[in-house]
Amino acid sequence: MSNMVRIAGIIGESIVDGPGIRFVVFAQGCKHNCPGCHNPQTHSFIGGKLVSIDSIIEEIKKNPLLDGVTLSGGEPFEQAEVLAELARKVKEMGLNVMTYTGYTFEELISESGKDKGWDKLLCETDILVDGRFEIDKKSLLLKFRGSSNQRIIDVKKSLAEKRPVILEL
Repeated sequence: MSNMVRIAGIIGESIVDGPGIRFVVFAQGCKHNCPGCHNPQTHSFIGGKLVSIDSIIEEIKKNPLLDGVTLSGGEPFEQAEVLAELARKVKEMGLNVMTYTGYTFEELISESGKDKGWDKLLCETDILVDGRFEIDKKSLLLKFRGSSNQRIIDVKKSLAEKRPVILEL
């Protein structure tokens, strides 16, 4: 497995991309192309830059105040295996992992999802925000999500129950 991930960028500290103080990694590449996407510059699979997951871990270690790491995008599940390795290392540091995806939880746990390695990243994710951004369901009042169809999911409980368990933050 490669130690390299294609990213659009990082934010060292954020309070809007999940609970607490978060380090945010924006994956480069997305097939969804949701109208009104907040990060359209992340859609191209050849944009951004290649970086090692170890270099990202070194950046994360510089801030002892972090509560967790958020994987956003682009679409993190397009680079599921390498981001699963990053998430595993983040969790070893005692931080939680939140992942945004345009896929639904149901798609991620499907057989075709397993074939794509999506289960690896899902298993290393604590909190999942799932579903495509839908501009007609956009609301600035929603916490940590852009449209009302998107769900905030407790991944551990959801995997155990084999159905989405909504997390109230």
